[in-house]
Formats: sequence, C-alpha cells, structure tokens
Amino acid sequence: MSESTVAEALKALYGAEPGPRAGAGGGARGRSGRRGGSARAGSRAGSRAGSHTGSYGDDRALDTAASLLAADPAADAELARRGEEFVRSLWARGWQPADLVRMARRELADEHVRLLADLVRTETARYERLPHRWQGQLDALDDLPAGPAPDRFSYATAVLELYRLLVRLPRLDAVGPVPGEALPPPTAGEPRMLTRIRALLAKAEATPYPEEAEALTAKAQELMARHSLDEAGLAAAGPAPETPGALRIGVDAPYEQAKAILLDAVATANHCRAVWNESLGFSTVVGFEADLDPVELLYTSLLVQGTAAMTRAEAEQRAGGRKRTKSFRQSFLLAYANRLGARLAATSRRVAAEAPTLLPVLASREVAVGARTDELFPETRATRVRAAWDEAGWNHGTSAADQAGLRTPGTRGEIR
Repeated sequence: MSESTVAEALKALYGAEPGPRAGAGGGARGRSGRRGGSARAGSRAGSRAGSHTGSYGDDRALDTAASLLAADPAADAELARRGEEFVRSLWARGWQPADLVRMARRELADEHVRLLADLVRTETARYERLPHRWQGQLDALDDLPAGPAPDRFSYATAVLELYRLLVRLPRLDAVGPVPGEALPPPTAGEPRMLTRIRALLAKAEATPYPEEAEALTAKAQELMARHSLDEAGLAAAGPAPETPGALRIGVDAPYEQAKAILLDAVATANHCRAVWNESLGFSTVVGFEADLDPVELLYTSLLVQGTAAMTRAEAEQRAGGRKRTKSFRQSFLLAYANRLGARLAATSRRVAAEAPTLLPVLASREVAVGARTDELFPETRATRVRAAWDEAGWNHGTSAADQAGLRTPGTRGEIR
C-alpha cells in the first residue's frame, strides 16, 4: 500500500515516475584585472538547474500528491527511501553533500535543507569509508538549526518540493571518487602545515589590529608557497607523476562576481585554476592535492577579512554623510580581489625564486593543471563584470587589500 501511494503521488507530481536528468556541469573562469576584472564563463553544455518556482498547474499537482501522502502515514518510510535513492544517484552524477545543501539553500527554504540533511546522513551512513573532504561536509550539517514540527500535509509538500529540485539537477563533472568506489588509503589527521595555516588565519580574522592581521596572513601565504614547493620537489623525485585534482567552493550572492574573482586570484597565486559556475553558485578549483585545501582556507579567510574591512569603510562613509550603496560594496570587493591577487602572486614568485632548480618542475605542474582545467571545461568564455563603478569603494578596497595583504613578517619592506 505504501509503495503504491508514493508511486501515485510522484506520478501525480511529475506526470510519470521521476528519473535522473541528463545534463552537464558548467563554469566560469575568474580573472582579476583593472577596474573590476573579468570572468571566464563556460561549460560543456551550458546547463542550468532549471526553474523550481512552478506554475499554477504544478502547484495543483503538488497539492494532489501531498494530500495522497498525508493521508497514508505508512508511506513515510517508502518516501524516505525514494529520497535516499535520489541522493545516491546524484553522487554518481558528480554532486557532493555541500553542493546539494548549497542548491537547497539557494532554491528552497530551511525546512527543505533540514530534510535534505537527514537524507544525506542516512544515505552516507551505508558506507564504511567516505571520500576525502566528505566528512567535513557532513559535519557542517550538524550546525543546521532545528525547526518546528510540521503537520503531515506541510511535511509531504516540503518533501516533494525537495525531490522536485533533486531530480532536476544537471550532471556535473566529478571532482573526486564517490561513495562505494575504491578510495586511496586514509590519512591520519590533518597535515601539520594545514593546521598551522588554519591557526594563522584564525588569528588574522580575530585580531582588531590591521598590522597584526597583515603579518599573520602574509605568513600563511608564505607557508602555502613553501609547502607547494616542497610537494613539487617530492613529486619530481617520486616513482610516478601525480595528477591534478579538483574541489568545489561555494560562491554565494551577493557580489558573487567579485567573490569569484577573489577566489581566482587566490587559486592562481597558488598554482591552481578556478572556474566559476554562476548558475549553480560555485567555483571549481583545479590543482594538485597539496594546494587545494590551503586555497580554500585562504580564500575563506580573506573573504571574512574583506567583509569586515568593507563594513568599517561603510561606517566611515556614513559618518561622512554618504549612504550605503551597492556600487560602493561591489567596487570595494573588486578592488580588494584585484590588489590581493597581485600581492599573493608576488609572494609565490619570491618563494619560488629561492629554489631555482625546481622552477621547471613548477612549470610542468602548471601545464598539467591547465590541461586538466581545459579537459573539465573545454568551452569557457570571458565575461566582463556587470557592476556600476564607485571610486570611493575602489580606493577603500585597495587600501583594505594592502592591510590584509602581504608584507614580509618581521620587516618593514612591502612585497610588490
């Protein structure tokens, strides 16, 4: 009885039993530049997640399907099982837990995110081991706030709205293995270098003193550059060449273009490439494994520091009688990304110059990263940032980047 109720409800909603949607992942490759920079956009097929707002006919079908489910409490287990199947199919289509949660937050509401989190937890509990980075994404689900218990009709409606989103998601290029596949041997704990970088950036975010934040952030970037150099040397002496990997990082509104350019600046300075998918709200960072997690850490920290600096700059503007404007904030973040990109790259070049014998190795690794990026995103295109320019915002953003940026710790000389 319960299986037939669920099948009837899904048929009422979709007109037929839902199945995986064919599609392809897309992206935009960020490029920082003068007066706001540009982004390189593209995909294999330029797919979008589609519209989830629904027409009047869709709403009537949704009400009919939800009424069927609400009248049959015995159908709940079968309904949950169907949801787990949808989630499992998305792993095979390139999605990861954080990607699904990001889409649910963009398209739906908190109650849908909570339902999705329960499905993801239940589905992933089936596996003895999960791919690298998945456990951190699952741990983030524990931070979701609890919500009120809905009535049966509201619960069924929310579940069906979530499933309607899940079956419409396009296929993405895989950025790692999926649960159930053969996985590399697990590593014990976090690498010591990554722990040190995390601690430095946490202190930089917490300190109220710009000069201290500047020194801490500079030290973190220097550690990243030296670690990348060490890994390149080890790889060159290894028995087999390492191949580049990839990860996805959320790039959320507002001011997502500026954020994508900032991420590209961090990635490029650390021997990676970033490709932005505007429609799905993330960038794919391509690079060697030792560089990927540090890039995410530094980008997240610089975004926190930049947002705090922007808030302080706006307070100064208001004190001077000027109202907050979207163009001010957009110009601030674009200038911040533009200036930081140049300074981060300067630090990486300085560290690399200290080991000239490894420069050919670094060059070959950058070629490999570029080739892998082109393989994943063969149809990228450059697009200009769509924003009004504000001179005060640009100047404040440049100044904030200088404060959060790179001065050699323990010296007075700036790295340019």
